[in-house]
Amino acid sequence: MSGGFFRGTSADQDTRFSNKQAKLMKSQKFAPELDHLVDTRKVKMDVIKPWIANRVTELLGFEDEVLINFIYGLLDGKEVNGKEVQISLTGFMEKNTGKFMKELWTLLLSAGKNESGVPQQFLDAKEEETRKKQAEVDRIAIEIQKKKEKEEESRELERERLKKMLASAIIWVHVLYLKLL
Repeated sequence: MSGGFFRGTSADQDTRFSNKQAKLMKSQKFAPELDHLVDTRKVKMDVIKPWIANRVTELLGFEDEVLINFIYGLLDGKEVNGKEVQISLTGFMEKNTGKFMKELWTLLLSAGKNESGVPQQFLDAKEEETRKKQAEVDRIAIEIQKKKEKEEESRELERERLKKMLASAIIWVHVLYLKLL
């Protein structure tokens, strides 16, 4: 001890005791969407969870329930920081982490803004799906109507043909009757 001061390094100066999370925050690149915190109380997570499971499976090429449940756990707080979630997922998802987080955060931010708690993308997709189903129902109804009209037209033509045949038969009967007289 010289002059009443300790010699050596403090915990702040020693890299063994540095804040790894803060270092990763500075060193990693984050999508601009991750700058915003998400209030998960405003989001219907039961709508988001299937998307997460499908997207993780799609990106990894296999289903990883442990990772999927880990992500659910990371999103379980009141306000979630996307950058922290990305740092936590980087070891599992590697190069796909940034892409996944940008997509997820876009959905979560959208869901947080909607009163329903459902991302606008999902609502638009459901509306489009409903519109396509309705268009298909309308197309089938038109086909059925056309088929009925063709059948009716066919019946009408058959009636006309039978009337002509009957008229022709009556004429032949009269002709034969007249020949016999």
